[in-house]
Amino acid sequence: MFGKSNPKANPPATTNNPVTPAVATTTAEQKGGNRSARIDTLIGRGTTIDGDLTFSGNLNIEGTIKGNLTADNDDSTLILSEQGRIQGEVRVSSMLLNGAIDGDVFANGKVELFEKARICGDVYYNLLEMAVGAEVNGKLVRQKPNDTSKLPPPKAPEPSNT
Repeated sequence: MFGKSNPKANPPATTNNPVTPAVATTTAEQKGGNRSARIDTLIGRGTTIDGDLTFSGNLNIEGTIKGNLTADNDDSTLILSEQGRIQGEVRVSSMLLNGAIDGDVFANGKVELFEKARICGDVYYNLLEMAVGAEVNGKLVRQKPNDTSKLPPPKAPEPSNT
């Protein structure tokens, strides 16, 4: 009872299946961001969506979007993981990016680019945080919050030949 403890009696708990959360979400939480970790919609690895997508809330993309992506309110956040890809224009309030976007980005809130982020297009932003290793191949245009006067209108969809 009051003697030496037996170290073999209660070995430390270990897990054989470690879970690795998305880099963007973990980093934002570690920085004490005011973003909630809630994910309303998840587009998983191996999933490809052909066509434009409109969302509200928090969208986490680990797959591929081939089309324009638009948030329909100012509380929406896009989280693009390292495996995530978007081929089209992105219009969101804020975003956490560690994947690749081939198209222009319009964000009237904060844009956080992590180490493996790649953007081939112009970025219109209010606040920008960029980690070493992130790439932007295009213009960086700072604008005031909710100042849509400098933003070009969304591109009209191209007619399909099918």
